[in-house]
Amino acid sequence: MPLNDHTVKAFDADIGQLRGLIAQMGGMAEHAIAGAMEALRRHDLEGAQRIIAGDKKLDALELEVEQLAVRIIALRAPLADDLREVVAALKIAGVIERIGDYAKNIAKRIPSIESHGEIEPLSVLPAMSALAVRMVHDALDAFAARDADAAVEVCRRDREVDDFYNSLFRVLVTHMMENPRTIGQVTQLLFIAKNLERVGDHATNIAEMIYYAATGTHMVERDRGALPSLTE
Repeated sequence: MPLNDHTVKAFDADIGQLRGLIAQMGGMAEHAIAGAMEALRRHDLEGAQRIIAGDKKLDALELEVEQLAVRIIALRAPLADDLREVVAALKIAGVIERIGDYAKNIAKRIPSIESHGEIEPLSVLPAMSALAVRMVHDALDAFAARDADAAVEVCRRDREVDDFYNSLFRVLVTHMMENPRTIGQVTQLLFIAKNLERVGDHATNIAEMIYYAATGTHMVERDRGALPSLTE
């Protein structure tokens, strides 16, 4: 086998492994968010603990992506499109790890939320979660396909998550005013809603990285508008 053919096949194998790790990380992060929300719905404390413990696996995969990306850059010296894809994968791994952190944060709040029957807005959160998780899924599909148009579509949907958060924020604040005894628990729900809003933001960040990797140009910056802020 000619040396160049061997080099190309080795590089393709490395890129395939890198894409596979990103897909694995993405699937784990999606599952973690969905699992945390299901644990919240059922007030499943054991399920919440599994989500928290599982975050370590995501951290380990991020390290594996980092090591592989550095190795590819050092040994294969990729150029242009290939280099952009490797760098994008490295950054995307970090973003997915943070999405996993949001799932862990949601799970940690579950023990503080008990009186589900008294907090009607809780029933709205799963819909917001599903929208944010779908954005993550579609962004990672765009990465696998190197599809710049699909990445743009993910970014367009970020406004839907923001609008969902704004609406839910108002509903939860109103609920606290009308039901003072639930203030502690509803405050936890406000932070969960903010976590989900941030998941949508990170899906958009992934999409912007994919767009740059595929086209070599940066996506036009979005007009996000103001969102209610929370501090702990």
